[in-house]
Amino acid sequence: MYMNTHTSALINGLQEKTRNLISKATYLLNLTEETLKQRPATGGWNALECMEHLNRYGDFYLPEIRKRIDQSPFPPAQIFKPGMLGNYFAKSMEPKKGTKKMKTFKDKDPIHTPLDKQCIETFIEQQQEMLALLQSAREVDLNRTKTAISITKLITLKLGDTFRFVITHNERHMAQALATLPAIKMDRAAATTGN
Repeated sequence: MYMNTHTSALINGLQEKTRNLISKATYLLNLTEETLKQRPATGGWNALECMEHLNRYGDFYLPEIRKRIDQSPFPPAQIFKPGMLGNYFAKSMEPKKGTKKMKTFKDKDPIHTPLDKQCIETFIEQQQEMLALLQSAREVDLNRTKTAISITKLITLKLGDTFRFVITHNERHMAQALATLPAIKMDRAAATTGN
């Protein structure tokens, strides 16, 4: 169970995770498009498709979070207490070894979309916006301020849980994007040795 935490500590931790995501995206930006477009031997998304998937979620969540912060009448609370549903969503996104694949909604599935490095630049811009939103969130109650979620307007999550879910989802697919890179090297090594 995710424990109650000081709001400032939660936001500080999420900002650190977001800066780490920017650093990893910057690393990807320095690779060749050929490398970024290589599909892993096991199939699935290449690195650019992972980034585009995250951008599509960002296109929904960043404006939604901004709107809810701007409209919130609730002053900040010292303690954040995760909601049951929000905690479940955030935990389900944590990148782990042997993580099973999750079904992606069609509008969020970028497979075979023509992509270039612009999608990584967009991701970095979105993460810079996320840092600004986390800073703005210090001025509102992360418990009582609620956001819609991308799959239905009928369910709302605490703002703190929405931040946790989106940033953990970003980490999950960044790990997936980076995992395509050693697979590429192994594929090439196998091709040159005739295995």
